Amino acid sequence: MEEAIKTTDASAGELPSTAKATTHPGPHEPEAQTEAPAEIEPREPWKRVRKLALKQLDRFMSLEPKVLRGDDPDSIHDLRVASRRLQQVLDLLYPSPRPAEIRKLRRKIRRSRGALGEVRNCDVELQRVEGILARKRAARREIWEAVRHYLRQRRAENFDKALRKLSGINLAIFYVHLKDHLAPNGAGPHAHQADPAATLTPEEFHTRLAQSLDRVWQKFETQVAHSHRDAGVGVIHGVRIAAKRLRYLIEVIHAFDVPASDQALAWLRSLQEHLGNWHDREVLEQMMIEMVARPDFLRDQLGTAIGVERLILRNRAQKEGYQKKYFAMTLDSVEFEKVRDWVTDLLASPATAFTGIER
Repeated sequence: MEEAIKTTDASAGELPSTAKATTHPGPHEPEAQTEAPAEIEPREPWKRVRKLALKQLDRFMSLEPKVLRGDDPDSIHDLRVASRRLQQVLDLLYPSPRPAEIRKLRRKIRRSRGALGEVRNCDVELQRVEGILARKRAARREIWEAVRHYLRQRRAENFDKALRKLSGINLAIFYVHLKDHLAPNGAGPHAHQADPAATLTPEEFHTRLAQSLDRVWQKFETQVAHSHRDAGVGVIHGVRIAAKRLRYLIEVIHAFDVPASDQALAWLRSLQEHLGNWHDREVLEQMMIEMVARPDFLRDQLGTAIGVERLILRNRAQKEGYQKKYFAMTLDSVEFEKVRDWVTDLLASPATAFTGIER
C-alpha cells in the first residue's frame, strides 16, 4: 500500500496538512504513533495532466470577452483551438463510459466551438480576400470586392447567431462546474466522486495514455487510408479532424518528455497546414457558389456572377494542388512511416517510452 505523503497543491489553493505533535514516551510507555494525513497526494502524472486541463480551461474562458466583442478574429480561432485541447485532455481523464455530468460539460465545449465555426470560416476567407485586394495590381478587383462584401454580410449574420448560441450555453456556470471536477482527488463541491485517474499509479496512467493514443491513431490511420480510396470532400475533412485530435493528444504525451514526440508533432503541424489550406479553398468555393446561386444576384449582377464563376475555377486548381501535397505526405511517405513506427514503439512499451526504463 502506498505510504501517505503530506503535500500542497498551489494550483488548487490548498494549505499543507499538519501532523499532530508527538510526545517522547516514558520508560514504560509504548511509543506514540504519528497520525497520518487525511488525504493522499494525487499521483504525479494525474497532477500534471490535471494542470494541463486547467490551463486550457482558463485560456478558453479568458478568450470569451474578446470573442463577444466581435472584432478580433484571432480570439475566435484561439478559443476554438483551446476548446479542442481541453476536450482532448478531458477525454483522457474521463474515457468512455463517462459520468453524466462530464458528458454534459463536454457537450458545452463542442457547442461553443460549433457556434463559432461559420464565423471563423468567414474570417479566414476575408483575410485571404483582403490580402488579394491589398496588392497594387490585383486582377479582377471589382469581382473580389463583390466577394468581400458578401463575406462581410455573411459574417455579420453568423456572428449574431453565434452570440445567441453562446448566451444559451452559460460559460460561467460551465467553468465553475468543470473546474470543480478538476480539483485534486475530485474534492470540488460539484464532483460527486473522485476521478478514477487520480488513483492510478504512474505506470497505470501511462498505460491509459497509450490506450488513448491507440484509439486516436487507429481512427486517424483508417481515415487516411479511406481518403486514398475516396478523395471526397467529407472524407478528407475527416482526416483533418482526426489529425487535430491526434496532435492534441500527442501534445499531452510531449508534456511527459517522451522522446521523438516533438518530431511527431512537427509532422502533424505540417500535415494540418496543407489540409488547412485545402479546407480554406474548399470553404471559399462553397461560399462563392452560394453567392452566385442567389436568384436576385444572378438577375441583377450577371456579369459579376460570371466573374465569380471564373474565380471558382481558379480556386479549384489551387485546391487540387494542396490535395496532391496531402496525398504525397501520407501512407507511402518516409515521414508518415516514422510517425507510425514511433506510435508502434510507444504502444509496445509505454513504461519505457515515458520513463526511459526498460521493463
